[in-house]
Amino acid sequence: MPEKEKLRIDKYLWAIRIYKTRTLATEACKSGRVKLDGQNIKPSHEVKIGETYQVSKGIERKVLKVTGLLENRMDAKSVADFYADETPIEQTHGYKSMFQAPILKRDRGTGRPTKRDRREIDDMKDGFFDKEN
Repeated sequence: MPEKEKLRIDKYLWAIRIYKTRTLATEACKSGRVKLDGQNIKPSHEVKIGETYQVSKGIERKVLKVTGLLENRMDAKSVADFYADETPIEQTHGYKSMFQAPILKRDRGTGRPTKRDRREIDDMKDGFFDKEN
């Protein structure tokens, strides 16, 4: 296993496949989407084993604990040994998508909904939100 003594956070996030490119990892650090103990960190921050990082990627939020240092990108199965995903279940993308309202789509070119269509849409929305409460 290729391990290194000193490793930048942007290179680490790229190597463990959180970001597709190192440039994206660098930009995420610069824009405050990567945090250590709630504090923004620079792309040159030195990663240490045992540290826990909060990473935001789109609507996804992850809490990652460093279990090993990885300098070069590897296949996804091998990478799992170098970090522990400590994201609470409530913050995972799958959990959030279960509780989202259904997306109502209309076929393109059908025009504006008629009064009857609007009532059906409103009834569906009301029925969904009544079940939740």
